[in-house]
Amino acid sequence: MNASFPNVVSIAGVDPSGGAGVLADLKTFSALGAYGCGVVAALTAQNTRAVTGVHTPPAEFLRLQIDTLFADVKIHAVKLGMLGTAEIVRTVADRLAHFAAPFVVCDPVMVAKSGDHLLAKSAVAMLREALLPQSFLITPNLPEAGVLLESRAPETVREMYRAAERLRELLPLASERWVLLKGGHLPGVELVDLLFDGDRMVELPAARIDTKNTHGTGCTLSSAIAALLPQRSGLRPAEAAVRDARDYLLRAIAASGALEVGSGHGPVHHFHAWWRRP
Repeated sequence: MNASFPNVVSIAGVDPSGGAGVLADLKTFSALGAYGCGVVAALTAQNTRAVTGVHTPPAEFLRLQIDTLFADVKIHAVKLGMLGTAEIVRTVADRLAHFAAPFVVCDPVMVAKSGDHLLAKSAVAMLREALLPQSFLITPNLPEAGVLLESRAPETVREMYRAAERLRELLPLASERWVLLKGGHLPGVELVDLLFDGDRMVELPAARIDTKNTHGTGCTLSSAIAALLPQRSGLRPAEAAVRDARDYLLRAIAASGALEVGSGHGPVHHFHAWWRRP
């Protein structure tokens, strides 16, 4: 990459409270040294407690957003979040293929922290068939893994291993592709994520942080990975990007108590390394 800072785009929904979606992604990109761009795939009426409405733009306008951006700005990585409908998923997949987009990180957003569904059932098959094959890395949590695999969600770390293997089979087998299966839904004081490329299974443990401020954690992690992938090199750059992104997220969660945003699941502190209390 010749540029000093990578240009990274988030194609996702907008959360007015700023804790998730495109707004959270842009904060993450900025915090990690990437120039952030955004394509709006959905508008939501949302706060830290609930999603009260969703509006998706016409697919043709979404296509115009992507085409206009990619025609002018060299994009070094793409983060995909809430896409909502099968038509939106199909449009995004078509345009990413057209532009041969690099480092596509797909966070298969299906359910908000409030429990509200953000992906139509009809879109899941389209996600599997059209979008996952173009993804460099996918970041499902356990319920999302169950939906993608048309089975129940993994309930143990051992079951996570088999799920990660099956998820990798949804990605192109002949090229470098990664699955990051997030284990935060399992009980216990320690959580384990699994990173798998079809060959090596890497366990990534972490101590669970006791806080309700977990709004947008999935968005933040996937956008952090997208921001860091073009900036990492060496023997295992993808693994390095994931490890550094997890470290950033864990610190953002730990520092979230410094913020006072809403009365539900609050956001993480994206700028924990820069903001200081007076």
